[in-house]
Amino acid sequence: MTVGITGLGAVAGVGTDVDTVFEELSSGRDALAEMRGFDRTRYNAQRLFEIDDRPAPGADVPRRATGFLLRAVEEALVDAGIDLDGSCPGPTGIPVLVGTGLRELRSAELWWRGEAEFRSEHLHFGTALRRRLGTADTHTLSGACSASLYALALGTDLIELGEAETVVVAGADVITESMFGLTDRFQPVPTEGLRPFDQERKGAIMGEGAAAVVLRASDPVGAGPRASVRSVGINCDAHHVTAPDPDGVAESIRQAHRRAAVEPSDVDMVMLHATGTPMNDKVEAESLHRVFGGSVGRPLVTGIKSMTGHTSGSAGLLGLVTAVRSLETGVVPPITGLTTPTPEAEGIRLVSERSATESMSLAQVHAFGFGGVNAVAILEVAGR
Repeated sequence: MTVGITGLGAVAGVGTDVDTVFEELSSGRDALAEMRGFDRTRYNAQRLFEIDDRPAPGADVPRRATGFLLRAVEEALVDAGIDLDGSCPGPTGIPVLVGTGLRELRSAELWWRGEAEFRSEHLHFGTALRRRLGTADTHTLSGACSASLYALALGTDLIELGEAETVVVAGADVITESMFGLTDRFQPVPTEGLRPFDQERKGAIMGEGAAAVVLRASDPVGAGPRASVRSVGINCDAHHVTAPDPDGVAESIRQAHRRAAVEPSDVDMVMLHATGTPMNDKVEAESLHRVFGGSVGRPLVTGIKSMTGHTSGSAGLLGLVTAVRSLETGVVPPITGLTTPTPEAEGIRLVSERSATESMSLAQVHAFGFGGVNAVAILEVAGR
């Protein structure tokens, strides 16, 4: 069974709606800039992929993750033709599944320092979603950087089991000072840019973002889905807290292919996890070679973190929304900063320097999280 995607929403450093985000990514423009939320004198690194909505440099405000989530969910609901004005059928009875790595931890940091008011009820995204949109059934799911694709798997399960007619799946995260401080300490020489699969890559840089999709078993609006989810492959190899495992990653890709009933040679595009760290890049490239074999050079292969930063729990769904737009338009954004591919990427058709254009039917989206939680989604173009 395939599940239709009838609505999209996205917020990232490069833009605050789906069309702007995709246009900027396709143009190869990134959001890396001087960081605004933290005291720069305390850290080695000075630049991040933030969403620039703070009143002044160094003056942070609480509940930004919630705000970005609301914006993405609202855009997706409107895109799906769901009434937000209170008349039926509205979003009241629609379950919302939110994948996140850090939820509102940044707000808790500000409260702990006495820099902002923050109440415990605001830790749960469901409070704000209920007040703004009337949704009454919100579930927050952790799974590190695979959290939002993990939520996608649960959302498609609800549809396929007949438990829900419509489900909103979302992801949201902002950069917390504790997480940024941790990465700053193990990267004493700050990286100047996030360059996945390039021989000069130096590591990951954090980013902020939110994304949302509306899944539907049927389409009462009649406009048809924008794309379909053919499958989501999920596993937890529990190999290491932070190090990815090629066996676990490769098996998650194979599982997604089996569930979707597709062969590797059927896949037209791969949206990589592509964090720009030597270990992740090596494992991801090795896994592609293992699964695709002689077909590894067929699909266009890209990743967006060189322009959005590593957006943690929202990363998988932000990549998925981008992949849907690629299926719709035939345009695949490039991996920017990629000039000399690593040896393990040899034979892989990486999109670099500028976007590629090609007619496509099937896309594969990766998200791999701490603890060995691996998630891979297979998308199909609408009307296939």
